[in-house]
Amino acid sequence: MELRQGQVAVVTGAASGIGLAMARRFAAEGLRVVLADVEEGALEKAAGSLREDGAEVLARTVDVSERDSVRALADAAYETFGAVHVLCNNAGVGSGAEGRMWEHEVNDWKWAFAVNVWGVFHGIQAFVPRMIAGGEPGRVVNTSSGDGGIAPLPTASVYAVTKSAVVTMTESLYAHLKAEGVPVGASVLFPGPHMLRTGLWESHRNRPERYAKERPRKTPYRSLGQWEAAMKAAGQEIDFTPVEAVAEEVVDGIRADRFWMLPASEHSDRQIRARSASMLDRANPAYLERFILD
Repeated sequence: MELRQGQVAVVTGAASGIGLAMARRFAAEGLRVVLADVEEGALEKAAGSLREDGAEVLARTVDVSERDSVRALADAAYETFGAVHVLCNNAGVGSGAEGRMWEHEVNDWKWAFAVNVWGVFHGIQAFVPRMIAGGEPGRVVNTSSGDGGIAPLPTASVYAVTKSAVVTMTESLYAHLKAEGVPVGASVLFPGPHMLRTGLWESHRNRPERYAKERPRKTPYRSLGQWEAAMKAAGQEIDFTPVEAVAEEVVDGIRADRFWMLPASEHSDRQIRARSASMLDRANPAYLERFILD
């Protein structure tokens, strides 16, 4: 798909991190951008920064877990710009779950699924029919993760399950769009290949009361800075991928009509091969054993 001046890109989770980087990259290509995020203050700051750089911006406070909120976003985007050409379902949260899976709180799962899975579906349902009806080339980009999208990290199982679901949802969407013979395509994004400095580490700050934890955490939440310091103290250096590189991967992937927006990585390739081999061999998932908790 060609990206052209005047097209419109919608990005959820756009107030910071990957979402804001994608919005900036689209604006640099001359696209008009619709920023959606649950954090009103951060959203207005991000929108103001883009406008200062000359971008044409619509900012809306949106809770992607709520269908009506996403439908209102679509209404606003079409009322303001008349079309949408790129939809990035990017908003996501962690879960705050601790311990073994059977020890998790139900609300940890409900919240993660509400945002990471239902949020993507709400975006598809609110925008894709209008994108198809517009008759112009378009692209839906759904953000997954190597954690779950490729192979799960058992210590973050709730998040991994939601991101695995995003992959399957996007594969299904791709097939449905192909069956319709429309010029709208689908892609799944795996940010990376290394760690990212994003607000996902502190997503609990936006956890709504309806999904509140039922009991205090055994250990306090750790910020990215605290986690990085702990890794360094343990003698482990961590590599980080700039969010701008992720945004570049998205733009390149859209132009190349690429479904798998998966940056080259020996680590990811190793995981993919190991998981595929385990399935083909009908063998136990030995690739997970190094993550097994004591």
